[in-house]
Amino acid sequence: MLTSKTVSDFLTETASNSPAPGGGSVSALAAALGTALTSMVCRLTVGKKKYAEVQTEIEAVLLKSESLREKAAALIDEDTFAFNKVMAAFALPKDTEDQKSARTAAIQEATKGATLVPFHLMELCADAMPLIHVVVEKGNQNSLSDAGVAALMMSAACEGAAFNVKINLGSINDPPFVSYLRNKTNALLKSVQTSAQAIISRVHSNLVS
Repeated sequence: MLTSKTVSDFLTETASNSPAPGGGSVSALAAALGTALTSMVCRLTVGKKKYAEVQTEIEAVLLKSESLREKAAALIDEDTFAFNKVMAAFALPKDTEDQKSARTAAIQEATKGATLVPFHLMELCADAMPLIHVVVEKGNQNSLSDAGVAALMMSAACEGAAFNVKINLGSINDPPFVSYLRNKTNALLKSVQTSAQAIISRVHSNLVS
């Protein structure tokens, strides 16, 4: 399990000549870091007299952020598992016509699965952006820079996931599936990038230059 490794071991494995973990798992890690920072800002806000009026709202954000962090962490390993399934499908025998047909079907099915993992990560990023917006606006302003980094991580995670969705779509022979995922991917990416840019601009404008 990648999530049970030390940071050093994770980096070493990513830097190795193995194609997994790759960009997909790294994107999921970025999302997990973004949600972790969001939770941190929440915890640095709750209990402070200065932010008593927003405590209930921040506590609700914390619950959602922690749920998303759990899901993002799970996707770090799910992305690698999905890639390994694709590789296993390519390794199936292809000596007979029946084997070739079964192998092709398995590759297509595994590739769809490998496409849905980063797509779900994009959906998670979209769900996280409103939470980051709240902590930027109402959270502990001493941690404003941390909230800004959360937005940066989530934007990077979303775009990285989009790369992985799109590269896989080119190998899938299912036009309705490809069309649906491409349209949804583009819409999610635009939404997350727009939200992230608004948050980042807000953070810059509130920090001393």
